[in-house]
Amino acid sequence: MKAKKIFNVFFREKPALMLLELYHAKSEIYASSLAKEIDCTYSHVVKILQQMEKAGLVNFNKTGRLKLLTLTKKGTEIAEYIDKIKNLI
Repeated sequence: MKAKKIFNVFFREKPALMLLELYHAKSEIYASSLAKEIDCTYSHVVKILQQMEKAGLVNFNKTGRLKLLTLTKKGTEIAEYIDKIKNLI
């Protein structure tokens, strides 16, 4: 059942775009900047990121008051597949 929940997250546009932005990020990225990049509200981005963190796809690394986002190994692999699919379409 847990796998089904996270599976449903990836077949929506915004979560896929979030993973791709994190995958292609050249510098540090925060939830607020991620929200701007994908044209989404901050609260929606944080909600999705929390689900991704529970699934072991992203890490929140606190730096002062801000939380830096990074992909885990599993998150990177999934982002690579999404990127390949996007490029095939």
